[in-house]
Amino acid sequence: MNMTLRYILALFGAVITIHYILSFTHTEYRRATSISHLASHFTGVDPVDITPIPDRYYLPFSNDTLAVDRRANATFVILARNSDLDNTVRSIREIEDRFNRRFRYPYVFLNEEPFSDDFKKRISVLSDAKMEFGTIPREHWYQPSSIDEEKAEAGRNRMVEQGIIYGGSVSYRNMCRFNSGFFFRHPLMEKYRWYWRIEPDVHFHCDIRFDPFVYMEENNKIYAFTITMYEFEKTIPTLWGHVKDFIKLHPEYVAKDNAMGFLSETGGDTYNLCHFWSNFEIADMSFWRGEAYTKFFEYLDEQGGFYYERWGDAPVHSIAAALFASSDQIQFFDQIGYEHNPYTHCPRNEETWKEERCTCDPKRSFDYDGYSCMSRWDRFLQS
Repeated sequence: MNMTLRYILALFGAVITIHYILSFTHTEYRRATSISHLASHFTGVDPVDITPIPDRYYLPFSNDTLAVDRRANATFVILARNSDLDNTVRSIREIEDRFNRRFRYPYVFLNEEPFSDDFKKRISVLSDAKMEFGTIPREHWYQPSSIDEEKAEAGRNRMVEQGIIYGGSVSYRNMCRFNSGFFFRHPLMEKYRWYWRIEPDVHFHCDIRFDPFVYMEENNKIYAFTITMYEFEKTIPTLWGHVKDFIKLHPEYVAKDNAMGFLSETGGDTYNLCHFWSNFEIADMSFWRGEAYTKFFEYLDEQGGFYYERWGDAPVHSIAAALFASSDQIQFFDQIGYEHNPYTHCPRNEETWKEERCTCDPKRSFDYDGYSCMSRWDRFLQS
């Protein structure tokens, strides 16, 4: 190898090394050099202007008294164990401070085991809103007898060897299946139409002075998100194939103006792994309870992928919302600053960030991370 080529290779190696160091240590650099950010310069895709929530959905925040003259038939739903008590307390304190102390929407807490008296005592003092505590029916939580446990165990062992998070966990799979097909059927949830999912130890960084439930109800929305990202492909290797099979069986369920373009750049032949991160979601349970989603979940459940692989409720919900509803029924709430470690969404709109007293740093918002699908959502809306 001649000396000139050696110098070129050495220089190239140094540049790559510096790039990776800066990517891990400097958020702005990572954002500026991410594939999605660089691609936007070539495709002409800029972040979509965020449509403001009309003033009529906002309530005055002058004091702590209930200031509601209309509410939706809605509830918060929190899946938690007794061991999650401290983290659940923190989540409720934040959503109360930022939103619910003036709206007083009720809470439903669900657990595969009965909640302890201590859990209910410490949670109940956090809000004047109604709180109900329910136990999940055994048939909605545990691995069904139709699953071949030897095959399922082999799949778990492979994921453990591959270092996939929760790869060996049966309880995590139980949770994903429950959130995909059963939480909205729980007796405590049946009386409600809308839900806002909250998890233990999440953070709300901005005041939420409007009512997302009423806004969605009056604007024909069915699903809302704050963060979108790529799924781990090794957890869902056969999911998209089964989705395509279901669509062939039931083309009548696919909405005319669907969001397939967000999920696939090949007209549905392949899946790009984008999904809405479902630890935050506000949605219409009429959609989950409807015929299309019911048939879809039952079909997927029969395939056993929740246990043979590690199908998550996030891609299942996202694919269903994108295919069986019109794209304009899916709502991105830029106005809601939200964090589930390690990712944070911070409002893009600077006026919103100021007016809602946000504590997050807009420059560190996950929207600009290379692993985010936000640029794909923007591109889809502009197509």
